[in-house]
This record gives sequence, structure tokens and C-alpha cells, in this order.
Amino acid sequence: MSFEIFHFQYFLAGLVSLLVITNPPSKIPLFISLTQGMDEHARKSQAKWAAIYAAIIMFISLLAGNLLLAFFGISYGALRIAGGFMVAVIGYQMLFGQQTPSPNKAPLVRRDREDYAFFPIAMPMIAGPGTMAVIIGFSTEIAEYPHWQDQVATFFMMTLAIVFCSVVCWAVMRSADFCGRKLGPSGTIIISKLMGFLLVCIGVQFIGSGIRAFAIGG
Repeated sequence: MSFEIFHFQYFLAGLVSLLVITNPPSKIPLFISLTQGMDEHARKSQAKWAAIYAAIIMFISLLAGNLLLAFFGISYGALRIAGGFMVAVIGYQMLFGQQTPSPNKAPLVRRDREDYAFFPIAMPMIAGPGTMAVIIGFSTEIAEYPHWQDQVATFFMMTLAIVFCSVVCWAVMRSADFCGRKLGPSGTIIISKLMGFLLVCIGVQFIGSGIRAFAIGG
């Protein structure tokens, strides 16, 4: 029973971390702006494909994260400390920085195209550098489990967290007009501030995990 609870807790940790770093409500204003002038079917299609692309990008980060670290000779501890620092800085900026903060800030784009699903919505709005840093950080933890059963189970749970996060992003974008009216500018800022505080906590946790990995020679 404790074995199952452990893996479910890993799923919850992954899901909360991804929801915090992607911060779906913060995507509402730009999504509305990018899809302005599109009909209802086109906007729903943009939301669907953006969520699918983001899920694929996140899954590749989870799958290939350890391979990239091995290729560049980066230790798990170094990645966690660097990723934790990056996530904590993003959280700090969301708390005390710009008025409409976004952890995966998209560059300005021309609004005269018909497809924004992959760029800039999926990447970097949803699956940006901050999101990938969080996922690769989790992938290093998965690789350190001594038993392959734990590795397979936690990898599956993290994949499930990616799918759930993508579904939430899709649902928010699909109902962007409704959510935007209900939340309003103040509601979006309040949620972003809360997400920023949680990001700082996640970043500090990653840094602590990285220091511990260094201490034991990881």
C-alpha cells in the first residue's frame, strides 16, 4: 500500500509543479489576442494542438533529459541546483516583478498568421525553458531510484502528470473568453502571485536536492 501511495504522491508533486510553472490562467490574455478574428472552430483547434504540442515537448524533455545531461557531462546535482535557481528566480519575478508575469514568456509575434499553436503558444508559452527545467529535474530523480520497478512507475506517473497538465491548459485556452471575464485582470495577477510563491518553494526544494546529490557524490 505504501508503494502505491509513494507513486501517487510523485504524480501529485509532478502535476502541481507543472501547473505552477505553466500557470494556465496567465496564458488567457495572449491566447485571446493571438486568436482574435478566428472563428470558434479555429480557436478550439488552436487550443487543442497547442496542448498536444506542449505535451510532446514535455514528454521529450522527460525522456531525453538524462541523455542530454550525459552527453554534456552535467551531473544530476548541478542540473537540480541550476534548475532550482532558475525556477526560484522566475517565481521571484512573478511575485515582485512585472504586473502580468509569465514563467514562460513568449516573444512578441505578428498577429497576421493562421496558426500559433506550436509557436508561441506551445513553446515557449506552455513548454518553455522553466517547464523543461522542472521536468528534467524530475527525470534526474527518476534515474536515481535503485530499482527499475520504481523508475518505470515514477516515469509513468510523471508522464501522467504531463498529460493532466496539458489537458488543464487545453481546457483553460478553450474557455479563454469565459475565464478571462470571470477572473478579470486582478484575478489573473492574484493567481500569478500565488504561483510565484509556490515556484520559489519548488526552486528551493530543487536546490536542496541538488546540494544533497553533490554531498553523496552525485
